[in-house]
Amino acid sequence: MFGKVGNFVGETKQELNKVTWPTKNEVWQSTLVVIITVFLMAAFIGTIDFVLSMVMRVLVG
Repeated sequence: MFGKVGNFVGETKQELNKVTWPTKNEVWQSTLVVIITVFLMAAFIGTIDFVLSMVMRVLVG
């Protein structure tokens, strides 16, 4: 049981050493893209919600 766990931990360390980690600049750029995308999607969904709410108000009452 403990041999399997030790083997797993060793293999995990080996795989993590193969990873190419992003630079600070790459992380910042990716974060900025995510934040801008979230704001654009929120604006889009908010606009669609507003328009559909207006259409429903006209149709219902």
